[in-house]
Amino acid sequence: MNIKVGIIGATGHTGEELIGILLGHPYVSICGLYNTGKDPQVISQVFPKFKGRLDRVCKKADFKEIADKCDLIFLALPHTVSMDFTPKLLKINKKIIDLSADYRIKNTRVFEKFYGKKHKDNLGLRKAVYGLPEIYRNKIKHAKLVANPGCYPTAAILALAPLVSLGLVDNSSIIIDAKSGVSGAGKKLTKEFLFSEVAGNFSAYKVNTHQHMPEIELYLSRLASSKVKIKFVPHLLPINRGIIETIYVNKSHAAKGKNILGIFKSFYKNEPFIRIKEEGKFPKVSDVYETNYCDIGIKDCGDSVIIIAAIDNLSKGASGQAVQNMNIMYKIPETTGLL
Repeated sequence: MNIKVGIIGATGHTGEELIGILLGHPYVSICGLYNTGKDPQVISQVFPKFKGRLDRVCKKADFKEIADKCDLIFLALPHTVSMDFTPKLLKINKKIIDLSADYRIKNTRVFEKFYGKKHKDNLGLRKAVYGLPEIYRNKIKHAKLVANPGCYPTAAILALAPLVSLGLVDNSSIIIDAKSGVSGAGKKLTKEFLFSEVAGNFSAYKVNTHQHMPEIELYLSRLASSKVKIKFVPHLLPINRGIIETIYVNKSHAAKGKNILGIFKSFYKNEPFIRIKEEGKFPKVSDVYETNYCDIGIKDCGDSVIIIAAIDNLSKGASGQAVQNMNIMYKIPETTGLL
């Protein structure tokens, strides 16, 4: 099998991560690198580590070339930009994995509230499958358009899915204390992400207003078959990459006498990228650095549960998960090309 892929938005953090993973994938050929209309750039000049491995020119998206050369397109674009490209790609019958938020939230009013731009592709929204493999694998297999999850939602949903889906928590009690490395903000040049601002510092931001909140609530509500509301506080860590989330929930009456750790182990027993820590052990960011794993530790506190989840925001939180979804779509072993 030879999957011919293109990447639109190849010069960003997630584009770089995708290229690195795909160059080591035995069933993939990178057939096109594209940007949003900037001057052409040789990708090995943008990222010198690819010199001699990939010296292709990254240029303005050419849909005729994509139609002729590519089977699947990764959209590694900023939020609100992917919807400019997706309808054209679907029209030429390409499979798409979108790493932005454009197709994750089904309610366009909610999308507009949190992302500040009117959604203009309702057809794509209806077709899109949420790309969290551990929950939606069977739908991903047949998808033409996959909405790759956000980094914070990946960790949060995976950490809560076993309890929420079984009705074992009070759905109004969920508090998510989340921390991410700076690469989660992309490459935009703003003061708060400068080295001099981040180094030796630690701060909360977008307190209970972060754009990932409605995504987390939507997919937890689907798992619970009832409305889930969260309190969500993200923080900026003075590190390049990695996410750790500490989540506090109150148990429901149905959780009385349940072996919470056992429930997690059973729920994820066949999942190659989920690792449940033994009792009294908890994950660190360094445990998952540059891997596609989500590590989860659980503390049963009697009436409540503390769950700690760690992922790499650029891998399981973005590009690694996108490749995992590609593997599922092409029915090859899910772990292929991934650490």
